[in-house]
Amino acid sequence: MTAPPAPALLEHDSGPSAPLDTGAVPTWLIVVLVAVPTMLVVLIMSGILGVIGSGALIRFPQILVANTPTGGDMGAHVLLPQELRDVLLPSGRIFGWSSSWYAGFPALYFYFPIPALATVLLDVLLPYGVAFKLVTIVGLVALPAATYAFVRLLGFSRLASALAGLTGSMFLFMESFSIFGANVKSTLAGEFSFSWSFALSILYLGIVTRDTRLGRRFTPVAGVVLALTAMTHIVTTMIVVAVSVVLLFRRNGPHTVLSSWVLGFALSAFWSLPLLVRVMQGMTTDMGWAPVTNIVGDDIPGSPLPGEFIPILIIGIIGMLWTMLRRDDVAVLAWLTLLPLVGYFVLPKIGVTVLYNARLLPYWYFGMYVFAGIALGLAVLEVSRRVPLRRSVTIGLSLGVGFIVVVATVFSIHDVPGWVKWNFEGYEGKADYGEYRTLMETVDTLPPGRIMWEANSDMNKYGTPMALMLFPYWSEGHPSMEGLFFESSLTTPFHFLNASEVSESPSNPVRGLNYRGLDMARGIEHLAVYDVSYYVSFTERGAEEARLAGLDEVGEALPWTIFELPPSDPVDVATVEPAVWAGGGGFLEPALEWYDDVEHLDYWLVEEGPPEWPRVETVDARIVDAPYAGAGIVTDYVSDDHRISFTTSAVGVPHLVKTSYFPNWTAEGADGPYRAAPSLMVVVPTGEQVVLEFKNTSAENLGMALTLIAFVGLGVYAYRRSRRRSESASV
Repeated sequence: MTAPPAPALLEHDSGPSAPLDTGAVPTWLIVVLVAVPTMLVVLIMSGILGVIGSGALIRFPQILVANTPTGGDMGAHVLLPQELRDVLLPSGRIFGWSSSWYAGFPALYFYFPIPALATVLLDVLLPYGVAFKLVTIVGLVALPAATYAFVRLLGFSRLASALAGLTGSMFLFMESFSIFGANVKSTLAGEFSFSWSFALSILYLGIVTRDTRLGRRFTPVAGVVLALTAMTHIVTTMIVVAVSVVLLFRRNGPHTVLSSWVLGFALSAFWSLPLLVRVMQGMTTDMGWAPVTNIVGDDIPGSPLPGEFIPILIIGIIGMLWTMLRRDDVAVLAWLTLLPLVGYFVLPKIGVTVLYNARLLPYWYFGMYVFAGIALGLAVLEVSRRVPLRRSVTIGLSLGVGFIVVVATVFSIHDVPGWVKWNFEGYEGKADYGEYRTLMETVDTLPPGRIMWEANSDMNKYGTPMALMLFPYWSEGHPSMEGLFFESSLTTPFHFLNASEVSESPSNPVRGLNYRGLDMARGIEHLAVYDVSYYVSFTERGAEEARLAGLDEVGEALPWTIFELPPSDPVDVATVEPAVWAGGGGFLEPALEWYDDVEHLDYWLVEEGPPEWPRVETVDARIVDAPYAGAGIVTDYVSDDHRISFTTSAVGVPHLVKTSYFPNWTAEGADGPYRAAPSLMVVVPTGEQVVLEFKNTSAENLGMALTLIAFVGLGVYAYRRSRRRSESASV
């Protein structure tokens, strides 16, 4: 499968057969073949197309309407760029702490900064909603050109590359899956960072393959593209790095590939090194995703062989075998296609649940679409070189093949225009928006405080079941306990246990938890642990259970009722000595066991602590009467974006700070913070004034240093290369 060294970007067919005259393929034809799928993506994603039966097939482009996009996860994603713009960047950060969800969570530590930065940048010139929507479609719009460049960089002719770009782009319109990533439906479901990274990842593979073939020992462009790939999605990065391993076995491959890896990591190290360190420290939540086990068919959520994919698969297999027989340089493309398919079946077998196995399938689909396009391109070349009037035949066949592919795709599109309309008409375009707006306005009149709301899929009528995650988006001072980026917070499993106790129909997305079901008494006890101020019911049963539990109604915005929870404090003073877990096996399981025992929540369990605190190897062993003398009083509590401060009268006594734990929190005027069950922080004041600050650690500092060194190195490299060129030109 490895081709001998050959000139890059040949103007003719790169196989062993006789080349086609370069004049037979006009540049305008190549432009048209790449532009058509690009314009199709733009047309559909603009929202200009109405839904059949709606009475309006053409409408004002919804992508240009200044509203608040919604739809699936996208309806909650709109918060993150706002946090970056209003909280992180003003404090000189790209990633840091947010108080908006989960009793606080590390924002953009475990999610991807480039699309959020692009949204903030566009927001300088455009309304926020328009900027956000434009950013979400960038990866889709870029894929046709990226696919053309990828195939061209593999050494194929312009025509084969253009038809591969056109056919490969049709993968975007697959409708048999909507969450795996890269296609239109997944992007509209919130996977727009994935579609950015998907386009960048195949461009990286094309560049590094070409540079390996040409014997280039250092590939700065490949490194830059790999860094951008990483900072737009980590799953795609892992896949293309694994795929590029095949290039290590080529002559000059180790130098070329490894240099791109090193440079890519160094350029992104300011973000990727803290990510790596925190993941290794166990600072994320394993959702225990249920693997997809389907093999054939269109059953939800999808399969490797959906019905719409079979025709492409047949042509793609022909293309794969044909290019291998011709000894084309398709090792990377073949590996990109087949390795994810293997991973799809292997990951569940070895018990990996952190990575959702179906996230690998987009590369399998895409690879076959590209091989199908290459097969069509090679077929056109073979036919045209055997007949007179090559130029006319080439143009006619190419346009005809492209037309058939596009028309067949267009007639297979059913859901996508409706999805675009649903998302881009925004919250404001929904029939029940008035109810939603009234709720937000009602909450905005209440004193600040965290909000727990009843989960229910029927809230999709407002745009997404996640609509109430935007409490902090619409109303300052009212963070939502539930948020997006489930893996990003240690509080996630405990929140969903709470949600199950206060919801008639909870989602229960974290597998393996002991969900108790609707039990308002337990829920109230648990919500006090997180200093939650309000409960918002959605169903009649939720409201009735809240009333039976004695909660006071403080607002109504039908169908919601707002209840005030019993008073709790943002900082609790210990009444008994905390116990340090010494049982091994990680802290999550004992923390869950601690949380399940609502009668003894005042007997704190911590991951580590001073040597004088007792060590326990079972959770029950902590329940020992070791009371502290006298109760302390905490006053002057202030919580800012990256700073918490309070005054206490109980110096030397442990305090539970009801903000989610993360290693970047440091304490002044206190020892700690120590990670405490369920997911909070314990400090031991050494003075009356205590300040906790979210600061950079050695991981962030080292990452920034590596990125700075990489940029300086690139600058020196560019200068020396430019100087050598000038010296050569002057000779």
